[in-house]
Amino acid sequence: MRLDVMLRTTVAACAILGAPGAFADVTFGALYPFSGQLALLGEESARGLELAVDEMNAAGGVQGEQIVLERGDAVDNNQAIGEARRLISREEVKAIFGSYSSSRSIAASQVAELNGIPYFELGAVADEVTGRGLEYLFRVNPTAENMGETIINMVVDKVAPGAGVAAGDLKIAIIHEDSSYGTSVAGHQKRFAEEKGLNIVVEQSYPASTVDMSSIVLDLKQRGVDVVLQCSYQNDSVLFLQQAHEADFKPLAIIGGGGGYSMQPTAEAVGHDVIDGVLNTDFTQYIVNKEFTPGIDDFLAAYQEKYGTAPRSGHSLTNYVGAMAVLQALNEADGFEADTILETVRGIDIAEGSTAAGYGVKFGENNQNVRARMMGLQWQDGKLVTVYPDDAAAAEFRMNK
Repeated sequence: MRLDVMLRTTVAACAILGAPGAFADVTFGALYPFSGQLALLGEESARGLELAVDEMNAAGGVQGEQIVLERGDAVDNNQAIGEARRLISREEVKAIFGSYSSSRSIAASQVAELNGIPYFELGAVADEVTGRGLEYLFRVNPTAENMGETIINMVVDKVAPGAGVAAGDLKIAIIHEDSSYGTSVAGHQKRFAEEKGLNIVVEQSYPASTVDMSSIVLDLKQRGVDVVLQCSYQNDSVLFLQQAHEADFKPLAIIGGGGGYSMQPTAEAVGHDVIDGVLNTDFTQYIVNKEFTPGIDDFLAAYQEKYGTAPRSGHSLTNYVGAMAVLQALNEADGFEADTILETVRGIDIAEGSTAAGYGVKFGENNQNVRARMMGLQWQDGKLVTVYPDDAAAAEFRMNK
């Protein structure tokens, strides 16, 4: 083991175990779905937070204190509430980081608000997360509105010209899982589509736990839909792609709204011949113009060293960038009282183009990061590559075969 790794391990162990001469430590909550249906992306998101904590601890911690993460498993909304209460009352965390799932975040952050504990959302996109006027909740990541706007812009700027047709002549379908996440994104897709004069021929919601989407696929095929916009988690993404393939439904474009469409396990489940050409809009992924994302190679190296594999999606990167922005700011503060944390975080001012995700951090109305943005992506040759906007692109957009 390298000397620097040994030293970091020893310091962290001493802090956690309370050994003589140990550094003091400060405890934060890590509230994600670590088990259940959303566990894969929940765990992937938490890894980004863990890497940020590792980096800060190796550099001396925050305000000279080593960071200890206390996990909470937000397997469902009720559990998210219970775990938030435990983290606050029993573990006495100074703040909570989370939570990937919008519905879990909405439930747990209400508990934090009532207890006066800062809650930093690093991955949930639904409008309601920051739409409730909470004082103690800050969201660092892009939103459902960012996602919906980027998707519609891709239809107009890439899909329609690539197909050689006017954007208004395309028949577009919006399908989405029916939680806050899918509903928020679909609402923005519809609004931006109407502003651009696009033709939405059907909007269909369904539960993310569905086990059969064949009737939806058949309806889209019979309507002659040209472009499908799907906002989904992993299981329903896989199910739709598989059943569309089985039904020989081949629209000009399928555009995912993050979730399962960003994951290597989804590509492996459906096969590269099915997923190649499929588009997606999500957080920054790893095949991107690296001049646009300074530090992304360092993140990838740290991830590989800690977990022994490449990241499974950009959720870990987004959580890392958000956590680093907050933790670095807190390192310049004086203490961990809630009011001190809030005042410090409100002053964050990180310029666009200066983080590994390509965007900056500055909180505006409702404590939303106004500099966050989404990327347009496409599966090409079994890899998810950035194709939009042009300044972030690492490859040219391709029309479906």
